Amino acid sequence: MLTQTADARPYAVPSRFNVRIGPENSIGLFRGKEKTFSPNEDLFSEGDPADCIFMITRGAVRSYKLLGEGRRKIEAFRLRGDVFGFDSGKEREFCAQAIDEVCVLTARRHSFVDAATGYETMRELCAVSARELRRVQQHTLLLAMTAPQRMACFLIEMLRRLGERHIVELPMSRQDIADYLGLSIETVSRAFARFEASGLISLPTSRHIVLHEPEALQRMCE
Repeated sequence: MLTQTADARPYAVPSRFNVRIGPENSIGLFRGKEKTFSPNEDLFSEGDPADCIFMITRGAVRSYKLLGEGRRKIEAFRLRGDVFGFDSGKEREFCAQAIDEVCVLTARRHSFVDAATGYETMRELCAVSARELRRVQQHTLLLAMTAPQRMACFLIEMLRRLGERHIVELPMSRQDIADYLGLSIETVSRAFARFEASGLISLPTSRHIVLHEPEALQRMCE
């Protein structure tokens, strides 16, 4: 139901950094400066000028909005190969923060758009926009589901984006997952425990997940 499986074939981005990533969420002609961020370091904050776009070459980023009283809503997890930062206005609508060690390529938005004159690049830009719209729509639908359904869809999404066969190593914490799915951390923990007790998954560690019955989890999303 969520993010579609990326083509596993890597290709080289023609920049001086020689980044190799999968083509599902990337722009092949992305050129930019390399920047690194430590865990929990901000890439940008809400209200900052929206003058740069980013492509992740290593690590994971949480995109979120502060809601007051210490609460937050995570609207997306940006992973390796994702391009983001195309805000509709002049200021950032969300904060972006590194989850783990993150490396990105950054480019000035106006320079990138001005340079995107070729047919292939424009087609890729349109594809990125379409994927982002689909992601927002799917996340909205996700929040209308029950807690077990949300958890099942999240695991399927992460399997498709991060997994190797039936194994997923999550970069995000349980609190991150809760803030993404609109659940409490206790509900997330109970869902993991119930899935494990029913044989759907096993949890060698809190972030290392083995999906034994991905088809059953997929059916819960439908």
